[in-house]
Amino acid sequence: MTAPLILYSGPLSMFGAKAEIAALEKGLRYELVMVPFAMKTLYEPKHPEVERINPKRQVPVLVHRSGGGPDLELFDSTQIFEYLEDLAPDPALWPRDTAARARARQLELLSDEVYFPHIIRLMGLQGTPGDPAAVAAREGAAAFYGRIEGLLADGRPWLAGPDYSYADIAFFMAGIFGDRMGAPMPAEAAHLIAWRTRMTQRPAVRQVAGAMGRWLLGEGRPLPAFMQTMV
Repeated sequence: MTAPLILYSGPLSMFGAKAEIAALEKGLRYELVMVPFAMKTLYEPKHPEVERINPKRQVPVLVHRSGGGPDLELFDSTQIFEYLEDLAPDPALWPRDTAARARARQLELLSDEVYFPHIIRLMGLQGTPGDPAAVAAREGAAAFYGRIEGLLADGRPWLAGPDYSYADIAFFMAGIFGDRMGAPMPAEAAHLIAWRTRMTQRPAVRQVAGAMGRWLLGEGRPLPAFMQTMV
C-alpha cells in the first residue's frame, strides 16, 4: 500500500531531518521524497510540489493523503511536529504536563530562533574566523551552550526534563550544523556532551543523521567527530 504520508526533505535540510526523526520516533509509515541539493544550485530548481505548497519554497513539506477528500498539506517543521503529535499521540514527544510541555515548546523555539541564527551567520565565514561577525556568532552560540549546560546540570536526561521531546530533536540537529560551521559544543560541557551521546544512541536519530553524514562524506565534506559512529 502507498504510504499515506509524504515528506519532502533534502539531504542537507536540518528542518526536514527534524520532521523525519519525529515520524520515525512515532512509528509512522511515510514516503520520503529527497529533493536534490548541490552547492552551486542549492535546491534549485525547486521541486514543483514544494513550490506549490510552501510560499517560502522550502522543505520540509508534509502531505497527508486523505483517500477521498482533499489532502492535508503542511510546511514548517514545528507545524509538522504538532500535526504528528495529534496524529499519533503515543509515544508522546511533548511532555504530558502542561507546564513542562510549554517549557519544551519554548526550548524548541529557542533552538530554532535564538541558537540557529548564530550558526546561519557563520555560514560563509569559516575561512575568516577572526571576522567580527564570526566572533560574535561563536560567542552567541557559546552562551546558548552554557544555558543548556546549566539546564542539564540538575541531572535531567533530556532538555525539558525526564521526557525526551521535540526540543531534543531540534537542538541536536541544529548542533550538527553548529559543529560544522565552527561553533562546536565545548568539550568541558560534560552534561551537554553526555546528552548529545544519548541522542546519537536513538535509532531514529541514527537513521536520519547517519544518512546526512553519509551524504556529507560522499560530497567530500568533513564530518563532526561525534557523527562518526552513525555513518
